[in-house]
Amino acid sequence: MISWLTRLLKGIVIALGFILPGVSGGVLASILGLYERIISFLAHIRQDFIKNLLFFVPVGIGGILGIALFSAPLEYLLEHHQVVVLWAFSGAIVGTLPSLFKESVTGKKRDGVDLTILVGTFIISGLILYFLNDLIGVIPANFTTFILAGALIALGVLVPGLSPSNLLLIMGLYAPMLTGFKNLDLVGVFLPIAIGGAITMLSFSKLMDYALNHYHSRVYHFIIGLVLSSTLLIVIPNAKNSESISYSSVTVWTLLLTILFFIGGIVLGFWMSQLEEKYK
Repeated sequence: MISWLTRLLKGIVIALGFILPGVSGGVLASILGLYERIISFLAHIRQDFIKNLLFFVPVGIGGILGIALFSAPLEYLLEHHQVVVLWAFSGAIVGTLPSLFKESVTGKKRDGVDLTILVGTFIISGLILYFLNDLIGVIPANFTTFILAGALIALGVLVPGLSPSNLLLIMGLYAPMLTGFKNLDLVGVFLPIAIGGAITMLSFSKLMDYALNHYHSRVYHFIIGLVLSSTLLIVIPNAKNSESISYSSVTVWTLLLTILFFIGGIVLGFWMSQLEEKYK
C-alpha cells in the first residue's frame, strides 16, 4: 500500500512537467527514478505487460490528480500576473540549459555539424513559431489540436529537458488546455490529450531510444535549438497570438518582481537539472 501511494505521489509531481513551461516531465520522471522503467516498458510493451501496467496505474492516477490540482492556480496566475509568471517560466528553462549543453556532449565532443544543427534549428524553428499564425492562421482549441498537445506533452516525457508547454504557449493552446483541465473536461480535453500522448509514446519510444543511443549529440543540439527559440518567443510580444505576453500594464513594481522571479526561475531550473544528474 505504501509503494502504491508513493507511486501516486510521484505521478502528481510528474504532472507538473505536463503543465509548467520550463519543466520537463522526463526530467521529473528521471529524478523520481521512473524514467528508465517508462522507456523500457514502452519500448518492450509486450514484455511483462500486466505487471508493468499495474505498476504504472497509480502513477497515471497521480498524474490526473496533479493536473486537476495545479491547473486552476496556474490559470489564475497567468490571467492576473502574466509578465511575472512567464518570465519566471523562462528563467526555469534558462536554468536547465547548462545541463542540456553538458548532456549534449556526453560520449563525444561538439563538432561543426552539432553547431550547425543547433543554430539552424534555433533560427528556423524561431521563425516558424513566431509566424505560425501567419502560416496556418489562428490555431483553434479543439479535439484535433488537443491531440497535437498530447503528442507534445508525451515528447516532454520521452526527451528529458524538453518542455512542451512553452510550445503550447506560443501556439495559443496552453490557456485553453489549462481551462479544460480545471473544469475536468474529460471528453473535450483529457481524452484527445490522452490519445495524442499514447500514440506518440507507443510510436516514438523505440525511435527515441534508438536516436539517443546512436545520434545522441545531434538530437540534443536539435533540442537545445528548439528550447532556445521557444523560450525567447515566450517573452517577445506577438500581436497575432492572443496568449502572447503583453507589457502594456507593466509598472516599476512589476518590473522588480519580474527580475526577482526570473532569477528565482533560473535557480530553480538549475537545481532541478542538478537533481536529475544526481538521480539519473
